[in-house]
Amino acid sequence: MSSEDAKKNITGALMQRPIPDDRKPSPPALPAPAPPPKKVIIKSADMLPDMQKEAVDIAVNAFEKYNVEKDVAEQIKKEFDKRHGPTWHCIVGRNFGMAFVHKLGFCLDLLLCTLVFATFSSRGNV
Repeated sequence: MSSEDAKKNITGALMQRPIPDDRKPSPPALPAPAPPPKKVIIKSADMLPDMQKEAVDIAVNAFEKYNVEKDVAEQIKKEFDKRHGPTWHCIVGRNFGMAFVHKLGFCLDLLLCTLVFATFSSRGNV
């Protein structure tokens, strides 16, 4: 058989080698488990229980939506102003002091993960 004939015989059908186990595609990943609920500790409350729950829900949503403390505080303040009228204030951070006067029944101080949230109203007729 000449070398030309040998080349023609080699160029026939290609054979597929089996894929070794370490190169096989991995099975589809299972969906990630739901993250555990955020731990919220109410440090002090001068607010009706329904409004406290609402404040916690608003704080958790803002915390999940924004990464910057200023943005979290702004979202909470805007949401409270929209739902309960002005003038609400919100402070969010890890290390700060605070002293303020608020309308009775309209203040909540809570801890969410590592952040402290203080939400209060200073308006006379909320």
